[in-house]
Amino acid sequence: MSMPSSFPKQNIAQMRENPNSDTFTLEEVDTKSEILKYINRVPGIRYRELLRLTGLSNGTLEYHLNILESIHKVTTSRRSGRRTGYYPIDIPADESHILEHIRNQVARQIVFFILEHDLCTFGEVVEHIKKAHSTVSWHLRRLSEAGIISINYGLEYQLYSAVDNNLVKKVLYKYKETFRDKIANAYYEIFEEL
Repeated sequence: MSMPSSFPKQNIAQMRENPNSDTFTLEEVDTKSEILKYINRVPGIRYRELLRLTGLSNGTLEYHLNILESIHKVTTSRRSGRRTGYYPIDIPADESHILEHIRNQVARQIVFFILEHDLCTFGEVVEHIKKAHSTVSWHLRRLSEAGIISINYGLEYQLYSAVDNNLVKKVLYKYKETFRDKIANAYYEIFEEL
């Protein structure tokens, strides 16, 4: 088995003495490669999802993610000081920003509906999404604060539209497999519990 050029071999004792080093044992290379595989396949993947998919312990996963981030193999989006998602280093910031906010199925449904109709009212969104007013309101506010959708205030209605239709459509199309994987994983978890 050949060693990836980005992960040269070094023994574990040396690694522990110099944690900022960019050289790793073969076992560590395999672990980091597996983590990177999931991050590349599902940009914006959450920590808990990585724990489940890799089967690593909490401390081991945290250790490897910290190293991958420090050697610029992954980027981590953080909101309010907590980690929200892990992304491949080559993903553009505007795409990761959108992905971070549409990973939730309800938020994604709202964005799809708004893109489909260009301008729509709160009532139309609620009727289409079939969720509680408070749920829809929370997602719309979050999407608006993120700059993904805009709110135009009229005399009688608030009208919602996408800030950058082309960019949002591009991200949804480019990462559609990511969302399918997430849905498939959710079904797999349900059947695993039966």
